[in-house]
Amino acid sequence: MSSVQQVVVQRLSDEVAERIRTFILDEGLAEGARLPSERALAELLGASRPTVSQALRTLSLMGLVETRRGSGAYVMRQPDRSITASVNLMLELDRESVSSLAELRLWLETRGAGEAAGRVDDLGLRRTRVALERLHGSIGGTTSGWIAADTIFHATIVGMAGNPYLTSIYESVHNALVSFLYRPWVENDEVPHWLQPDEAAAQMALHEPIVAGIESRDSEATMRAVQHHHEAMLEHLGDRSRRP
Repeated sequence: MSSVQQVVVQRLSDEVAERIRTFILDEGLAEGARLPSERALAELLGASRPTVSQALRTLSLMGLVETRRGSGAYVMRQPDRSITASVNLMLELDRESVSSLAELRLWLETRGAGEAAGRVDDLGLRRTRVALERLHGSIGGTTSGWIAADTIFHATIVGMAGNPYLTSIYESVHNALVSFLYRPWVENDEVPHWLQPDEAAAQMALHEPIVAGIESRDSEATMRAVQHHHEAMLEHLGDRSRRP
């Protein structure tokens, strides 16, 4: 039996998240559209409300959904067909590989951001600035809003490189990494210390230099800013890895 690999059983909330993701695609829900209530989704999908809550938090990691207090869940952008599932499976089979996944994320974002700074046009500059303003606007709101805006910010930066394959692979790697990083939040609604309100300025200080480098069309400065952000993420991953 030693030759038989362990089979990873997908969490129910992940299955529900994928079904909600498919629902968004099938229904053609545009950015800003309100999803059915958690109760309605639970009935529609045959799942419990706590499982639906976890699934919606998972979709926030992907920058697809934002949950607003007292209002419900809203679509932030259309889902993409990606290879996220296979990357997640690799990480589930080998948790020790998370540092390699973080390194790959750095390589992909460094390349994408550097290319973005070298080729960005006026439209790209506006999109980059909008992504940063959306991130800033999420301060003081929900954890879901911040995490979703953060994913969109980084995807926007890499997308400015103009290579859809790079963007798709980057998002798959990023989503797998933050799924590991924020699992306590997804499963138990435990907000990590670096997303507490008093850390907002520090978080913005990690993102603003990336945009500044792109706006000045300085590839080297942009890549240094990405490296600085990566170092902070490694600290967060270290905190997460020490959890049982």
